[in-house]
Amino acid sequence: MKRTLTWCSLGLILFVSVAWSQGNKSGGTEKAVAALEQKWLQSQKTNNPDLIAAQLADNLVDTSSDGTVTDKAGALAMAKATKYASADYEDVKVAVYGDTAIATGGFKGKGTDPSGKPFDSHERWTDTWVKMPGGQWQCVATQSTPVKM
Repeated sequence: MKRTLTWCSLGLILFVSVAWSQGNKSGGTEKAVAALEQKWLQSQKTNNPDLIAAQLADNLVDTSSDGTVTDKAGALAMAKATKYASADYEDVKVAVYGDTAIATGGFKGKGTDPSGKPFDSHERWTDTWVKMPGGQWQCVATQSTPVKM
């Protein structure tokens, strides 16, 4: 009986160790992707989309809250032409699935759109991040939906 308990104990210790190790890897990824989202927010707050440009995949698909779909160049051009007076995130969450992470959150912002028209927006967003072969995380898809009050 004692030998069985010893082997069971050893098995339990190994299982917990592996689970803890996986949890730490995932937790680190969640923090890394959340930091990239904060960098994106900072690019909006400072009206400087160049801060996040390298983290956007060349084949990015950006679905705006009005239904417009653009690529990386279009998304960066829109970001450069939009001027934020304020921008904030809320309820940011990151879920990791291997080399893919899904980040979700809320956005509240005020400013002027590319045509100079004032806006006051409240949206929910979803970003899909992929760990690229070089180890860098890049956003491959982003989507936003207006929140109706």
